[in-house]
Amino acid sequence: MILPALLTSAGFNIVICVGFFSLYSILRKQPVNLKVYFGQRLAQLQPGQKNHYFFDRLIPSAGWLVKAWEASDDDIYACGGIDGVVFIRLIVFCIRIFSVAAVLCIFVVLPVNLFGQAIDQRTPDSQMDIFTIRNVQEGSRGLWAHFFALYVISICSYVLLYIEFKNVARMRLEQVLRFPRKPSHFTVLVRGIPWYPGESYSEAVRKHFSSFYNLNYLAHQMVYRSGTIQKLMMETENMFKVLKETPINQYVQPINLEAVPSSNPLKVVASETETAFKKHKHGHKSDKKNEECAAAFVFFRTRYAAMIASHIIQSKDPMLWVTDFAPEPHDVYWANLCIPYRYLWIRKTLVFIGSILFSVWFLLPTTLVQGLVNISSLETTFPILRGISERQYVNIISGYLPSLVLMCFVLLVPPVMLMFATLEGAVSRSGRKKSACCKAIIFFFWNIFFYNLFTGTWWDRMNKLTVTGLKDMATLLGSLIPGQAPFFMTYIMTSGWASLAYELMQPFVLIVNWIFQFVLMRKEGYGDLYTFPYHTEVPRALLFSLLGFTFCILAPLILPFLLIYYFFAYFVYRNQILNVYITRYNTNGGYWPVAHNASIFSLIVMQSVASIIFGMKKLGTASGFAFILIIFTALFNLYCRHRFLPLFTNKAVQDLIEMDRHDEHSGKLEEVLSRLLTSYNKVGTYTGNHPTDLLSPEYKKYRDDANHKM
Repeated sequence: MILPALLTSAGFNIVICVGFFSLYSILRKQPVNLKVYFGQRLAQLQPGQKNHYFFDRLIPSAGWLVKAWEASDDDIYACGGIDGVVFIRLIVFCIRIFSVAAVLCIFVVLPVNLFGQAIDQRTPDSQMDIFTIRNVQEGSRGLWAHFFALYVISICSYVLLYIEFKNVARMRLEQVLRFPRKPSHFTVLVRGIPWYPGESYSEAVRKHFSSFYNLNYLAHQMVYRSGTIQKLMMETENMFKVLKETPINQYVQPINLEAVPSSNPLKVVASETETAFKKHKHGHKSDKKNEECAAAFVFFRTRYAAMIASHIIQSKDPMLWVTDFAPEPHDVYWANLCIPYRYLWIRKTLVFIGSILFSVWFLLPTTLVQGLVNISSLETTFPILRGISERQYVNIISGYLPSLVLMCFVLLVPPVMLMFATLEGAVSRSGRKKSACCKAIIFFFWNIFFYNLFTGTWWDRMNKLTVTGLKDMATLLGSLIPGQAPFFMTYIMTSGWASLAYELMQPFVLIVNWIFQFVLMRKEGYGDLYTFPYHTEVPRALLFSLLGFTFCILAPLILPFLLIYYFFAYFVYRNQILNVYITRYNTNGGYWPVAHNASIFSLIVMQSVASIIFGMKKLGTASGFAFILIIFTALFNLYCRHRFLPLFTNKAVQDLIEMDRHDEHSGKLEEVLSRLLTSYNKVGTYTGNHPTDLLSPEYKKYRDDANHKM
């Protein structure tokens, strides 16, 4: 990519961002847009509260930046929960590490690259190469500046990652103590319940847990099939049974039309049928096997007992009686609870195959994008395009258009990954979004980063490959990776800067709101309450961190573009968490291990590429020490996983037992358990016995004794 193309892309994106940010500062102050830009604030207002005192229409244009800056972590936690705080800490981590990298690489590494003499003939295509490590001669002592920057950035990353992992783990432990009476602490989700002839799933659950958890088993709540289609099918089956089992003369009886001249015979017959159906429905026991799912919520008297039941294997067949801590009531994804557990591995296999096919399909737009970037190579391959590089609009084609095309295709990735996560059978909304986040990260790292490097290398060296043959892939990539930095600079501007402006404006919701108010004449307008799109924003932030780590010592000019993105992301996302998005559910910091693993992977990629390039530049000592750094990174990651990761997969027994003892000594245990029995009824569709009908006999006796003493 030539320098004018990069400047053209920068100009387009700067104009778009400045225009959107200025327009947002005006639109947010208009009362008609309150539900669009202040959905979170409006959700926190009391029903009778009408004075929106925080909307001051005379606020300066940059007022939202000041408010986002002044908000504390407690404010972010109150609005976005622990996941909101973790995401902001991820942005802060990137700002810190890339600020250190920018100081080192721009003031130490960049001059070495700029004054190197490896590129003798300065052609338009090599204008950007003089700023990269390509311009440093083999065996040059200036490469030790790159080596020094590599070690400093790696060590700073270790320190910051350790501190952040420790802080997030502490917040997760404090989260348990801050909300000691969450229903999920006492509840276990059981799936894979075996069916026994002549016995319902509910009876099987009661017998199993009454037998093995006699003292701590409280009650259980079965999961029933729900949904409009399922309800219609069940009603149709019941009606069919009524018509089949009841004699026809019970419905059709002699009717004296002369005695009841004003009656409608059809209505009389329908009334008789409805009466018989009601008698059949209430007089006969429904077929529980056809309505119940092989899943249930089991309640325990203590948190410790629930933890024990959720972590041990319940039977000799691990596919039966599968237990785990239940999600919070608002976090349950009810549609997937009725999926048979033994079929989940089939779903995961199909999703894996679907992900591969989607990735293969995505190679087509990626190859097209790299073809647009390398116009000169495209002219050589397709003679019909000769002369296009001399046109005036070539800077737009090679600078702005490729990243714009790639960004449009990337918009399809998060919804597709969310669909894949749903098909896998996630039982919680937060788990579904986290699974989609992990899939999107893998997809972005491979299809946007690695495959763009491969295709960019192929387009760049296509003419020479036919003459010299295929060389070692590592050496080839090591020599040509720095040349892909300009493309990723434009991608950061188009997909990063522009996406922040789009996120801030919320154009789709804004237009729909205007249609509701000015076309449909609805005074309340439109503004749905959304949760934060972690499955979209976390992969984007981590992809940019991969680009920053990989190119920081190879092409330091990418760092200012990254820092601009992260600084604006800090303000934009804080504003959105405080004002727009609501928090219905949380992973309790579960995104940080994902971010930590992605950062470790980025460090390893940076160190591997540096080791290869040092070897190519005839600096064997630096190459060897860079390889040792890879081993140290792997050991550091192993230590963090053993030190902190168990706190993200389990709860501390000490805290659970102390909370159980406090509830028992304070006399609040009965109150906690009584609320627990109906906690999962208020959210999902529930048909069947009330949980109090499913209480264990031991707890009924305990409750009656407690009421008698009171």
